[in-house]
Amino acid sequence: MYINFWYPMATAEEVEADKPLKVQALGQDFVVFRDSEGQAHCLSNTCTHRGGSLSGGKVRGDCVQCPYHGWQFDGDGNCKKIPSLGPNGSVPARTRIDAYPVEERYGMVFAFLGELGENERPPIMDVPEYDQEGWHPTLQHYGIKGNYERSIENGIDPAHNEFVHDTHGFGGEDEEYKIGDMRIEAKPDWASWGNGFWHTFNAPPLPEGQMAEGRTQAGDLEVGTGHHGPNMVWTYIHASETIWFHQYLFERPLDDGNIHLYLLCMRNGFLEDKHDAYMIERNQYVADQDKVVIEDLRPVLTPPTNTKEFMVPADKVILMYREKLKEWDAEGWRIDVDKVESNRIKVAYAIPSPARRDHKGWVLDAIPLQAGGAAKAELKAAG
Repeated sequence: MYINFWYPMATAEEVEADKPLKVQALGQDFVVFRDSEGQAHCLSNTCTHRGGSLSGGKVRGDCVQCPYHGWQFDGDGNCKKIPSLGPNGSVPARTRIDAYPVEERYGMVFAFLGELGENERPPIMDVPEYDQEGWHPTLQHYGIKGNYERSIENGIDPAHNEFVHDTHGFGGEDEEYKIGDMRIEAKPDWASWGNGFWHTFNAPPLPEGQMAEGRTQAGDLEVGTGHHGPNMVWTYIHASETIWFHQYLFERPLDDGNIHLYLLCMRNGFLEDKHDAYMIERNQYVADQDKVVIEDLRPVLTPPTNTKEFMVPADKVILMYREKLKEWDAEGWRIDVDKVESNRIKVAYAIPSPARRDHKGWVLDAIPLQAGGAAKAELKAAG
């Protein structure tokens, strides 16, 4: 799991006024709340006084109040009130907690869980169709008991469709089946943060009544897919010349073995709201098929070297994804999960926030990260 990327923390509707929300991400707990103006904020969940869970407290004006002793923290992580000191008590600066940049987009609340400055941060995956005339969104979310890297690799794997999804393949019964040319694309907005490809494959007809004109019989389906950062996937399905579905998957690793996924599906046909329930149902049908496979993969984590899995040409973009992960390993952004686990009952960690660059003297230790030197040397040796 990596710091220094944007993660979806909740849907906009889940972050209610006057009610803090506890959210798990990257093996840590966070509190998300709205201030008096409705602006969403995300803070480390651990109070710097006696370790209280801020999400179990209340929202007081522009602050979240700890349920243990009433300490209040604003959206920037500054402690604004310590009741036991009295109304005129001076609040020490060291009481601050980590606060994370927040953006509300596409019906979701994203938090940047890391310490990079504004101009250094990877962007949230763009959804250019959102709010455009002629496109209509649906948003759904669900959990998987699996590792998020395995889930991302599933999303950029062209070969699994034939066997996992009956709406995309023939269940392995097509004797002529093979993966055709994968047209790799590295658009400027992907170049630093991901890779993608397009390919054409033979797909079965859809049952009567489903929403893809031109799919009344088997034929070519044009699909593009790729990843953005370590935890986001885009998939473009051109069911016909006129009906397109552009899907965007945003994942939040709860820990190394659990994920919460947010699927935003944009469609340029059947635009009326009455079609939303059916679209969500069909998307969930496909997602549940992936879920069955991902939850039973062994090992749960991606193997440390590619030699522990026999890879084939259809895995090209998966291998490219793994190379991107090595780049972020080299930056020293991967969390040292083993060290965190060994200290779980002894140490309360926090994901370091941008404010740690400007202020010293924090109560909570920054979460331990794996050293990036070895990964840098490996990348250099690879050319």
